[in-house]
Amino acid sequence: MEETNQTLVKEFILLSMTYSPFFQTVLFIVFLILYMFTLLGNICILLVVIMDRHLHTPMYILLGNLSFFDIVYSSTTVPKMMSGLMIKESKISVQNCIVQIFFFHFFGCTEAMLLTTMSYDRYVAICIPLRYNIIMAKSACFRLISGCWVLSVFYSLTHTILTSKLPFCRVDRINHFFCDIKPLLMLACADASLNENLVTLITGFLAVSTSSLIFLSYVFIGIHLVKVRSAHERRKAFSTCTSHLTVVFLFYGPLITRFLRPATNDSLEQDRQSALLYTTVTPVLNPLIYALRNQEVKRSLKAIFHGKKAIRNQL
Repeated sequence: MEETNQTLVKEFILLSMTYSPFFQTVLFIVFLILYMFTLLGNICILLVVIMDRHLHTPMYILLGNLSFFDIVYSSTTVPKMMSGLMIKESKISVQNCIVQIFFFHFFGCTEAMLLTTMSYDRYVAICIPLRYNIIMAKSACFRLISGCWVLSVFYSLTHTILTSKLPFCRVDRINHFFCDIKPLLMLACADASLNENLVTLITGFLAVSTSSLIFLSYVFIGIHLVKVRSAHERRKAFSTCTSHLTVVFLFYGPLITRFLRPATNDSLEQDRQSALLYTTVTPVLNPLIYALRNQEVKRSLKAIFHGKKAIRNQL
């Protein structure tokens, strides 16, 4: 056995989006505003779903879960990205880097599966409305949500454990704004081909299978709506479906292209650009898309707001 005198890296330095002081300040303010709106919008939807008993249905329980994961998904990366704009060198320990990778992939995988479950919920509600309360009973809904959580834990642990076994030496600069698998594997001083193949295969299978199930659900929905004669029923179905489809496209578009590309310097540059979409832009747009297009959510928000206002006036 050959012994090598290699110094293992104990912490990494994350890349800043820009090193111009002016643009660092501008980007920090922009990301701070987007992050605050992400928290505000998703917390509002989460509170509405919890407080309004009329929204204790599978569709809104799933929406509440999606809002929760938008909050934690964004919070996993955005604060670290913002700190990198304000300090000279944004450092993170190897252990914290691995932890960030786990939660980033856990929350991202769960969100993908929730979007798939939401498409199934819409299929049952539109195509099999008479059996909706039986198929999508609250117990069944919670089992589906629990299944999303459990599968996501296994998915994330697979990548996290294998990555944590790799030694990192010499180079300590991660070519990204936060810890992620692809740029981290490029720093390993051991063969990381197994990790790279698993990232492509497992993530590719997850992306293809979930997006195929969503596509299949909407194929059946489309076939059913062609047979529906009522224009009102078609408009109601299109209203809920277009909101969900918009969120799906915003989430899956950059994510699929990101993970299915090989890890090269050019692809990592594109990864950093797409990362800004699904970590900062998509989470802030999701509550806007659902709140603005959903009459029940808007009515509940108004009722809660006016109810609190009435209480304050009585006091």
